Amino acid sequence: MDRKLIEQYGEDILSYRLRTARQKKRMQYEDFDKQLLKLRREKKALEKQLDDLGWEPLIPPVQRGWNRFFVLREDVARSKQADFYEGILKKINTKDWSDRRDFKIKKRRYGQGKYIVKGQKLEEPYESYFIKMNFTDKEKQQFHEVYGYDSQYRYVKRYVFNDPWRFVLRVRPNMITRIKRGDSLIEARIDAIDEYLKWNVYERRLDKILDGHIRWKYIWPAKPDGYPFKNKSFSQIMDLIRET
Repeated sequence: MDRKLIEQYGEDILSYRLRTARQKKRMQYEDFDKQLLKLRREKKALEKQLDDLGWEPLIPPVQRGWNRFFVLREDVARSKQADFYEGILKKINTKDWSDRRDFKIKKRRYGQGKYIVKGQKLEEPYESYFIKMNFTDKEKQQFHEVYGYDSQYRYVKRYVFNDPWRFVLRVRPNMITRIKRGDSLIEARIDAIDEYLKWNVYERRLDKILDGHIRWKYIWPAKPDGYPFKNKSFSQIMDLIRET
């Protein structure tokens, strides 16, 4: 409380709980933070409303590119162990998409563009994920251990299927048979909130409020010294010349 106010109006003014300029400034920041949190809660609720709208059938269906996945080879599918290998395939199968039916990608080599077929292989799960896939003892015998480095340069163990020749790749059209229901008013409000937070750089403030720290921060590069002899004595300059 300002001492001048007490001297002017007496100590009775203390009962009114008047706030100082610093307290008023802090309340403004707190009120602004509450408004940001309110916008975040509103956006989350609107996104949940969009998800709850569900899907609707698309008539007629539309093709968007091609899907590629593994299937049993014909001779394996006719064998007595077809069900056994089909159960393994369901757990380690992979799916890829391309806008080209031949799944070729452009690879530049020595300044010339060359199209090559995009590679695809069965899933090779890590040890922790392999345990959760609930393979039977007989199915586990169809895998062998391979050690190597992952994308984060950690030495890990993977499980690789012994007989990948039992499966072949199959290409099928990617048909879109349903679309997500939407609401123009809800989507417009979500876009307005995103634009407000983005262009005013309030996302950083939200990260600070929620996590206690800023998740991303731009670091300006250090400015190089343009003149190394600036603000140095003659002896210091001579020492620098001798070092070079």
